[in-house]
Amino acid sequence: MSATTTEQRTQWRLTGHGYEFCNCNPGCTCNFSGFPSSADGSCQALVANEITSGQCGDVDLTGLKVVSLIKWPKAIHDGNGQAVLVVEPECTDDQLGALAQIFGGELGGMPWEILATTLSSVSVAKARITIERDGMDSSVSIDGIGSAKGDYLRNPVTGETHEAHIVLQGGFIWSDGSCGVGEFEASAEGVSLAFKDTNWIFYEFDWSNAPA
Repeated sequence: MSATTTEQRTQWRLTGHGYEFCNCNPGCTCNFSGFPSSADGSCQALVANEITSGQCGDVDLTGLKVVSLIKWPKAIHDGNGQAVLVVEPECTDDQLGALAQIFGGELGGMPWEILATTLSSVSVAKARITIERDGMDSSVSIDGIGSAKGDYLRNPVTGETHEAHIVLQGGFIWSDGSCGVGEFEASAEGVSLAFKDTNWIFYEFDWSNAPA
């Protein structure tokens, strides 16, 4: 799009569920202090988005599942990230084009108008995506690429589950994240990830480029 104002851009809105797995310690300090708590200071993540309602111009995005594999060498705001966008085989060219514009930040709107500026390369792959959720006991499977599994935080003495939340009133990705512990392993288009006993967050999202 060559448009330069919000009014001229194609309007879009996505709502749904997010499954965020990253290599930070559970709770992910990036969300409130800006810097990773990972062992090497990098930010590496597998994020699945289940779009329960979605529209970009006249393109219907409802029901699509999208997985992002992302690897930043340092903090997100330091940039130089590599990303792979995985969609299912049934995703049409029009739908993929709309998603590429949204996730690429071309149409504006949070969070992608910021996140896209931190990426130096973005590739696309197609694979079957299966998401299952029972509270914080959740899993994401991407055929031929990898998987992620999350569970509740647990009391180390009694084994009781903790229902922990991070509430961010000004959060631009999510405002209320349910925190757990997870593991993920995936590889596609030159981006490989593999971590255990690290951060996992479930959230609901409502993103758009509508004027505030």
